[in-house]
Amino acid sequence: MNKNIEAFLKHMEVEKNYSVHTILNYRLDLEEFFTFLGHDRVAEVEYPTLRRFLAELRSHELRPRSVSRKLSALRSFFRYLQREGFIAKNPAALIVTPKLDKVLPHFMTEDDTLKLVDSSFADESSDLRDKALFETMYSTGIRVSELVGLSQDDIDLVGNMIKVFGKGKKERIVPIGQPAVTAIAAYLKARPFKNQAVFLNRSGTRLSARSVRNIINKHIHKAAIQQKVHPHMFRHSFATHMLNRGADLRSVQELLGHVNLSTTQIYTHLTTEKLKSVYDKAHPRA
Repeated sequence: MNKNIEAFLKHMEVEKNYSVHTILNYRLDLEEFFTFLGHDRVAEVEYPTLRRFLAELRSHELRPRSVSRKLSALRSFFRYLQREGFIAKNPAALIVTPKLDKVLPHFMTEDDTLKLVDSSFADESSDLRDKALFETMYSTGIRVSELVGLSQDDIDLVGNMIKVFGKGKKERIVPIGQPAVTAIAAYLKARPFKNQAVFLNRSGTRLSARSVRNIINKHIHKAAIQQKVHPHMFRHSFATHMLNRGADLRSVQELLGHVNLSTTQIYTHLTTEKLKSVYDKAHPRA
């Protein structure tokens, strides 16, 4: 069974371009299932067995999203085994994914975002880096992993474009605004280290995602923002502000690097201010 799991995970990595994070979770999910099963005779697994496993997961009061991911791992695994001829039929084919609640993403208002991006920055290299960091996150909406992975060769400061390596090792080109370009150029000119990575820590090595979170926390107090802000909120704010100002959903999907349009649709919520504005303009008795 271990050989089958390893072959499946290699298939997901090479053929499907799944991320390291997803593959790790799939490995843990499959190991959990076979621990529950008590043996590794995969040919003996039937639909009722999977139903009992689902009941076991629910007894632990896991979030529906976690249960859904585990079932997705099992469905993909058994589908792979059937295609490769290891089993005659797929026992997971009839498993229904639990309905997921639609969770609206947390985002900053435009005022709060600009307050943070324009918060008090000194001329020191670290502050210039933080300014460039915030400008880039808000200007492009890229993930924090994509942000810290940027190298100087990925940024066209003349053409205002950056090359991003996203989930599944997929590459995309994203436009970047002039304020972000100016901030990056100022930081690169002032920093004391020579390194192909764009954003560096105090030791002159590539910044980590955790460090980005710490940098944000440091500047929230300066900007007097009254809500918790994490790196992904810049991405949520980017998408929300773009759509609220008239960008079409398909374009935002491309900018965010989403494979499915349905993933982008979580950002189609409108702020209260936008709804009131539309109501005031459109309703005869507003």
